Amino acid sequence: MTTSAVKKNNFLPPNLVSNLQDVLSSRKGNIETESKEETSEETSSSSDVLVDNTEKECSKPIVLVTNGDGIDSTGLTVLVDALVRDGLCNVHVCAPQSDRSVSGHSMTPSETLTVCSVDISGATAYEVSGTPADCVSLALSGALFAWSKPALVISGINRGSSCGHHMFYSGNVAGAREALICGVPSLSISLNWKKDVSHESDFKDAVDVCLPLIQAAIRDIEKGIFPQSCSLSIEIPTSPQTNKGFKITKKSVWRSVPSWQAVSANRHPSGGHFMSNQQSLGIQLAQLSRDASAAGAARRLNTQKKNVEVESVGVARKTDERVKKYFRLEFLDKEQEDMDEDLDFRALENGFVAIIPLSFSLNDELETQTSASKWITAALSKDD
Repeated sequence: MTTSAVKKNNFLPPNLVSNLQDVLSSRKGNIETESKEETSEETSSSSDVLVDNTEKECSKPIVLVTNGDGIDSTGLTVLVDALVRDGLCNVHVCAPQSDRSVSGHSMTPSETLTVCSVDISGATAYEVSGTPADCVSLALSGALFAWSKPALVISGINRGSSCGHHMFYSGNVAGAREALICGVPSLSISLNWKKDVSHESDFKDAVDVCLPLIQAAIRDIEKGIFPQSCSLSIEIPTSPQTNKGFKITKKSVWRSVPSWQAVSANRHPSGGHFMSNQQSLGIQLAQLSRDASAAGAARRLNTQKKNVEVESVGVARKTDERVKKYFRLEFLDKEQEDMDEDLDFRALENGFVAIIPLSFSLNDELETQTSASKWITAALSKDD
């Protein structure tokens, strides 16, 4: 009875139930429609943002970074990080997998080079088992990247000055020079590193010093007002934060003195292995010599064959007596007597950021220097 009474008291008229169902169904339909519309709007909005960001990324100029010290060097790492954070360009890296800082402009024809992708946040990067000139030539060939001509190539930051005749030794400068050969504007950057004086943090300070010049170069290359057929070699002083400013300089004839030191075989890493191989080779040659002598005696009546055997024995003995030596090259600093304040190494020693305009034509050297000087003055005054 109690149960029946409860059911009776909670019973709703059929027409009221029908109305409620219609209202609820209507509301549900409106909610689903609104939800779909909102989802559609959000998806459309997200898609628009993604397309917009992609277009912006694609519209940025491409900057290729290489160096001479190798892809793991501090100088390259801090430079790429600063360019990525700056957001002014798309950064691509193609650098030697190991230190090739004194490789000059050497390249590696007719040999297979290994190219491996490297994880550098914000950049597309590869390491190459070749020289800096190899890296730039490969990057600009269209075989590695989808593009074949970036807006700018930057080589650096190198550990050690590239002033004077060191430009001919420098793999770092060669990377920028190879870009110039291919018709692409370029910068090479070096820090005047000094043992027991410089610190790894100096590379970050060096980036801060030259970043305004890099930004100006990217901007003015797009405008077509960057100096034509010109590469700029930028030399950062030992204490970047206390530099006295930028100074256009002339290339000097300065260089460190090459010093070749003889190294004994037992101090050479492969010396022991080499000597054991030589001893084994000597025993084999001695046995061959004895065999050849016996054969020659057995055919003593044949003069022509005898002469051939004697010559064969002579060659074996000469090979056994071959001498091999080991040497190591080091560069020693040398005091320079030239006091011209407009020379690269002198300006660097005096605390200036030395900028040396490089071109291929000696006849255009003065014109290139004047053009670069005007551009740098204008570029830096805009940043001020």
